[in-house]
Amino acid sequence: MSTELSRPAPAAQRVIAHGLYETRNVLRNGEQLLVSLILPLLVLLGAHRLDIALGDSSLPSIDVITPGVLALAVMASAFTGQGIATGFERQYGVLAYLATTPLGPTGLILGKALAVLCVVIVQAVVLGGAGLVLGWSPEPTGLPWLALAVVMGAAAFTALGLLLAGTVRAEATLALTNVLWVLMGAAGGTVFPLDHDGGAALLLLLPSASLGESIRTATLEGSPALLPLIILAGWAALATLAARRWFNWR
Repeated sequence: MSTELSRPAPAAQRVIAHGLYETRNVLRNGEQLLVSLILPLLVLLGAHRLDIALGDSSLPSIDVITPGVLALAVMASAFTGQGIATGFERQYGVLAYLATTPLGPTGLILGKALAVLCVVIVQAVVLGGAGLVLGWSPEPTGLPWLALAVVMGAAAFTALGLLLAGTVRAEATLALTNVLWVLMGAAGGTVFPLDHDGGAALLLLLPSASLGESIRTATLEGSPALLPLIILAGWAALATLAARRWFNWR
């Protein structure tokens, strides 16, 4: 009887339980909600208001702003949120402890990825709903490509966040993830489209620009942006390999 009770749950059940636990923590954490949801929502409302107030047709319309803000939100939850949370868990010894439980290192990482996916779904519902209220009209045929871009972007930025959290101190992770998120959002081709002429086209090599372009193309044209998706896949693969190689659990 005691042997039966002490047997760990199946691996999938452990991952799901941990992922839902981390999701609840994110949604209850005011600081993470501010970065992951409230700030992107303010960017959406502010950029839309700026467009209306200036009456300048050269400024992005709501159809361009909304997919860019969705990309910004994915970066916030996958890169900034997970990076900071994992960095402090590592510093306080939580990661080293959890890695010795039946969850194990692989289960822990999969649980974190599941939590990011759950938060991204919440972000898509809230920000997408706000965009629709403001007049956003995405191409229905592009919604599967939108979902693919979001999943690939979440994978790439989660891996980058874990790489940073596992190689530098928690305080440095806190500073770097926030600064990089702001820089990529403001000038990294995330919220506003890139000028593909000249040196600006090189920004497409950044994961932030590739994510923004992938989502914009899906919602504006209803088709996949193949080159940005390939670049995102490359970032996801390289960051995952680097995190596996250099992540320090202690």
